[in-house]
Amino acid sequence: MTEKTILLVEDDGEIRDLLSTFLRREGFAVEGAADAAAMDAALARTTPDLVVLDLMLPGEDGLSICRRLSHRGDLPILILTAKGDDIDRIIGLELGADDYMAKPFNPRELLARIRAVLRRSTKAPPAPAAAANRRLAFATLVVDLDGRSVEGPAGQRIALTSAEFDLLACFLQHPKRVLSRDQLLDWTRGRSADPFDRTIDVSVSRLRRKLEAVDAQAPGMIVTVRNGGYIFSGDVAEGRG
Repeated sequence: MTEKTILLVEDDGEIRDLLSTFLRREGFAVEGAADAAAMDAALARTTPDLVVLDLMLPGEDGLSICRRLSHRGDLPILILTAKGDDIDRIIGLELGADDYMAKPFNPRELLARIRAVLRRSTKAPPAPAAAANRRLAFATLVVDLDGRSVEGPAGQRIALTSAEFDLLACFLQHPKRVLSRDQLLDWTRGRSADPFDRTIDVSVSRLRRKLEAVDAQAPGMIVTVRNGGYIFSGDVAEGRG
Protein backbone atom coordinates (compact mmCIF):
# COMPACT_ATOMS: atom_id res chain seq x y z
CA MET A 1 0.00 0.00 0.00
CA THR A 2 1.33 3.44 -0.90
CA GLU A 3 2.23 5.55 2.13
CA LYS A 4 -0.25 8.39 2.65
CA THR A 5 1.06 11.88 3.33
CA ILE A 6 -0.47 14.16 5.97
CA LEU A 7 0.22 17.89 5.96
CA LEU A 8 -0.10 19.04 9.58
CA VAL A 9 -0.64 22.80 9.88
CA GLU A 10 -0.24 23.61 13.58
CA ASP A 11 1.58 26.57 15.14
CA ASP A 12 2.17 24.87 18.51
CA GLY A 13 5.53 23.18 18.00
CA GLU A 14 5.06 20.67 20.81
CA ILE A 15 1.67 19.50 19.52
CA ARG A 16 2.99 19.41 15.95
CA ASP A 17 5.97 17.27 16.96
CA LEU A 18 3.93 14.88 19.11
CA LEU A 19 1.28 14.41 16.42
CA SER A 20 3.89 14.00 13.70
CA THR A 21 5.63 11.26 15.71
CA PHE A 22 2.32 9.52 16.45
CA LEU A 23 1.15 9.57 12.81
CA ARG A 24 4.52 8.38 11.51
CA ARG A 25 4.31 5.41 13.90
CA GLU A 26 0.93 4.64 12.33
CA GLY A 27 2.46 4.47 8.87
CA PHE A 28 1.92 7.98 7.50
CA ALA A 29 4.42 10.38 6.00
CA VAL A 30 4.02 13.75 7.72
CA GLU A 31 4.89 17.28 6.61
CA GLY A 32 4.67 19.93 9.35
CA ALA A 33 3.90 23.63 8.91
CA ALA A 34 3.58 26.37 11.53
CA ASP A 35 1.65 28.88 9.42
CA ALA A 36 0.17 29.56 5.98
CA ALA A 37 3.51 30.48 4.40
CA ALA A 38 5.11 27.23 5.56
CA MET A 39 2.04 25.32 4.37
CA ASP A 40 2.26 26.88 0.89
CA ALA A 41 5.95 25.95 0.73
CA ALA A 42 5.10 22.36 1.69
CA LEU A 43 2.36 22.21 -0.96
CA ALA A 44 4.90 23.35 -3.55
CA ARG A 45 7.14 20.40 -2.59
CA THR A 46 4.56 17.65 -2.24
CA THR A 47 0.93 16.75 -2.82
CA PRO A 48 -0.52 15.53 0.49
CA ASP A 49 -3.44 13.14 0.78
CA LEU A 50 -4.95 15.11 3.69
CA VAL A 51 -4.46 18.42 5.49
CA VAL A 52 -4.94 18.52 9.26
CA LEU A 53 -5.51 22.22 9.89
CA ASP A 54 -5.51 24.27 13.08
CA LEU A 55 -7.79 27.34 12.99
CA MET A 56 -5.92 29.64 15.37
CA LEU A 57 -2.77 30.40 13.39
CA PRO A 58 -0.52 33.46 13.22
CA GLY A 59 -0.99 35.56 10.09
CA GLU A 60 -3.59 34.01 7.78
CA ASP A 61 -6.11 32.21 9.97
CA GLY A 62 -7.28 28.65 9.50
CA LEU A 63 -10.72 29.52 8.14
CA SER A 64 -9.17 31.64 5.40
CA ILE A 65 -6.77 28.80 4.58
CA CYS A 66 -9.66 26.32 4.55
CA ARG A 67 -11.57 28.49 2.08
CA ARG A 68 -8.51 28.75 -0.13
CA LEU A 69 -7.71 25.03 -0.07
CA SER A 70 -11.31 23.95 -0.64
CA HIS A 71 -11.29 25.68 -4.04
CA ARG A 72 -8.92 22.94 -5.19
CA GLY A 73 -11.71 20.41 -4.65
CA ASP A 74 -9.30 17.47 -4.44
CA LEU A 75 -7.60 17.97 -1.07
CA PRO A 76 -9.43 16.63 2.01
CA ILE A 77 -9.27 18.87 5.08
CA LEU A 78 -9.69 17.90 8.74
CA ILE A 79 -9.92 20.87 11.08
CA LEU A 80 -8.30 20.37 14.49
CA THR A 81 -8.73 23.32 16.83
CA ALA A 82 -9.40 24.60 20.33
CA LYS A 83 -12.40 26.49 18.92
CA GLY A 84 -15.00 23.81 19.50
CA ASP A 85 -18.23 25.84 19.39
CA ASP A 86 -20.96 24.59 17.04
CA ILE A 87 -20.83 27.83 15.04
CA ASP A 88 -17.09 27.39 14.39
CA ARG A 89 -17.63 23.79 13.31
CA ILE A 90 -20.45 24.76 10.96
CA ILE A 91 -18.41 27.61 9.45
CA GLY A 92 -15.49 25.24 8.90
CA LEU A 93 -17.72 22.69 7.19
CA GLU A 94 -19.38 25.42 5.13
CA LEU A 95 -15.94 26.47 3.87
CA GLY A 96 -15.21 22.96 2.67
CA ALA A 97 -13.68 20.97 5.54
CA ASP A 98 -14.42 17.24 5.51
CA ASP A 99 -14.34 16.78 9.27
CA TYR A 100 -13.80 18.75 12.47
CA MET A 101 -12.27 17.83 15.84
CA ALA A 102 -11.98 20.02 18.91
CA LYS A 103 -8.99 20.11 21.27
CA PRO A 104 -8.27 18.44 23.60
CA PHE A 105 -8.64 15.21 21.63
CA ASN A 106 -7.83 11.53 21.84
CA PRO A 107 -5.09 10.72 19.30
CA ARG A 108 -6.76 7.39 18.54
CA GLU A 109 -10.01 9.14 17.65
CA LEU A 110 -8.08 11.56 15.44
CA LEU A 111 -6.43 8.58 13.73
CA ALA A 112 -9.84 6.96 13.13
CA ARG A 113 -11.19 10.18 11.63
CA ILE A 114 -8.13 10.63 9.42
CA ARG A 115 -8.54 7.11 8.08
CA ALA A 116 -12.27 7.63 7.53
CA VAL A 117 -11.68 10.84 5.54
CA LEU A 118 -8.97 9.14 3.49
CA ARG A 119 -11.26 6.20 2.72
CA ARG A 120 -13.97 8.54 1.50
CA SER A 121 -11.60 10.57 -0.62
CA THR A 122 -9.59 7.76 -2.19
CA LYS A 123 -10.41 7.27 -5.84
CA ALA A 124 -10.87 3.78 -7.11
CA PRO A 125 -8.12 2.42 -9.37
CA PRO A 126 -8.85 2.57 -13.10
CA ALA A 127 -11.23 -0.15 -14.22
CA PRO A 128 -10.06 -2.73 -16.75
CA ALA A 129 -10.73 -1.74 -20.35
CA ALA A 130 -13.46 -4.36 -20.67
CA ALA A 131 -15.38 -3.06 -17.66
CA ALA A 132 -16.94 0.40 -17.86
CA ASN A 133 -17.08 2.60 -14.79
CA ARG A 134 -20.42 2.96 -13.07
CA ARG A 135 -21.88 6.22 -14.29
CA LEU A 136 -25.20 7.78 -13.34
CA ALA A 137 -26.85 10.80 -14.95
CA PHE A 138 -29.43 13.31 -13.77
CA ALA A 139 -30.45 16.68 -15.19
CA THR A 140 -27.43 17.65 -17.36
CA LEU A 141 -24.84 16.09 -15.04
CA VAL A 142 -22.98 12.77 -15.16
CA VAL A 143 -21.50 11.16 -12.04
CA ASP A 144 -18.71 8.60 -12.28
CA LEU A 145 -19.09 6.58 -9.07
CA ASP A 146 -15.82 4.69 -9.47
CA GLY A 147 -13.76 7.65 -10.65
CA ARG A 148 -15.46 9.87 -8.02
CA SER A 149 -16.02 12.73 -10.45
CA VAL A 150 -18.95 14.85 -11.62
CA GLU A 151 -19.17 16.39 -15.09
CA GLY A 152 -21.35 19.23 -16.30
CA PRO A 153 -23.09 19.48 -19.71
CA ALA A 154 -19.92 20.72 -21.43
CA GLY A 155 -17.76 18.02 -19.84
CA GLN A 156 -16.40 20.38 -17.17
CA ARG A 157 -15.46 18.88 -13.79
CA ILE A 158 -17.42 20.00 -10.74
CA ALA A 159 -15.18 20.25 -7.67
CA LEU A 160 -16.81 18.41 -4.76
CA THR A 161 -15.23 17.51 -1.45
CA SER A 162 -15.15 13.81 -0.59
CA ALA A 163 -18.04 14.29 1.84
CA GLU A 164 -20.14 16.11 -0.78
CA PHE A 165 -19.45 13.42 -3.38
CA ASP A 166 -20.43 10.63 -0.96
CA LEU A 167 -23.63 12.49 -0.15
CA LEU A 168 -24.52 12.89 -3.85
CA ALA A 169 -23.75 9.21 -4.48
CA CYS A 170 -26.13 8.23 -1.66
CA PHE A 171 -28.91 10.29 -3.19
CA LEU A 172 -28.37 8.93 -6.70
CA GLN A 173 -28.26 5.32 -5.54
CA HIS A 174 -31.44 5.74 -3.47
CA PRO A 175 -33.61 8.08 -5.58
CA LYS A 176 -37.20 8.96 -4.65
CA ARG A 177 -36.73 7.55 -1.18
CA VAL A 178 -36.66 9.54 2.07
CA LEU A 179 -33.22 9.29 3.65
CA SER A 180 -32.94 10.36 7.27
CA ARG A 181 -30.08 12.53 8.50
CA ASP A 182 -28.82 9.62 10.59
CA GLN A 183 -28.76 7.33 7.54
CA LEU A 184 -26.86 9.86 5.48
CA LEU A 185 -24.42 10.53 8.31
CA ASP A 186 -23.80 6.83 8.82
CA TRP A 187 -23.31 6.14 5.10
CA THR A 188 -21.00 9.10 4.51
CA ARG A 189 -19.01 9.13 7.77
CA GLY A 190 -19.52 5.66 9.22
CA ARG A 191 -17.96 4.91 12.57
CA SER A 192 -16.45 8.37 12.88
CA ALA A 193 -19.91 9.95 13.03
CA ASP A 194 -21.10 11.67 16.19
CA PRO A 195 -24.68 10.49 16.93
CA PHE A 196 -25.65 14.08 17.78
CA ASP A 197 -24.04 15.56 14.66
CA ARG A 198 -26.48 17.41 12.43
CA THR A 199 -23.92 19.01 10.14
CA ILE A 200 -25.24 16.86 7.29
CA ASP A 201 -27.52 19.85 6.61
CA VAL A 202 -24.44 22.00 5.98
CA SER A 203 -23.10 19.48 3.46
CA VAL A 204 -26.47 19.32 1.67
CA SER A 205 -26.56 23.11 1.44
CA ARG A 206 -23.03 23.21 -0.02
CA LEU A 207 -23.86 20.44 -2.48
CA ARG A 208 -26.98 22.25 -3.67
CA ARG A 209 -25.03 25.47 -4.28
CA LYS A 210 -22.35 23.72 -6.31
CA LEU A 211 -24.90 21.88 -8.44
CA GLU A 212 -26.89 25.07 -9.00
CA ALA A 213 -23.78 26.80 -10.35
CA VAL A 214 -23.81 24.29 -13.24
CA ASP A 215 -27.51 23.42 -13.66
CA ALA A 216 -30.19 25.63 -12.12
CA GLN A 217 -32.63 22.71 -11.83
CA ALA A 218 -30.26 20.17 -10.26
CA PRO A 219 -30.27 21.42 -6.63
CA GLY A 220 -34.09 21.48 -6.58
CA MET A 221 -34.05 17.71 -6.90
CA ILE A 222 -32.73 17.38 -3.33
CA VAL A 223 -35.89 18.04 -1.36
CA THR A 224 -35.99 18.61 2.41
CA VAL A 225 -38.59 16.45 4.15
CA ARG A 226 -39.74 18.05 7.37
CA ASN A 227 -38.86 15.89 10.38
CA GLY A 228 -37.75 13.20 7.94
CA GLY A 229 -34.51 14.09 6.18
CA TYR A 230 -34.04 14.45 2.43
CA ILE A 231 -35.27 12.86 -0.77
CA PHE A 232 -33.74 12.96 -4.25
CA SER A 233 -36.77 13.56 -6.47
CA GLY A 234 -35.08 13.62 -9.87
CA ASP A 235 -34.85 10.87 -12.47
CA VAL A 236 -31.58 8.93 -12.42
CA ALA A 237 -30.37 7.04 -15.47
CA GLU A 238 -27.28 5.15 -16.57
CA GLY A 239 -24.75 7.77 -17.62
CA ARG A 240 -23.14 7.98 -20.99
CA GLY A 241 -19.71 6.40 -21.35
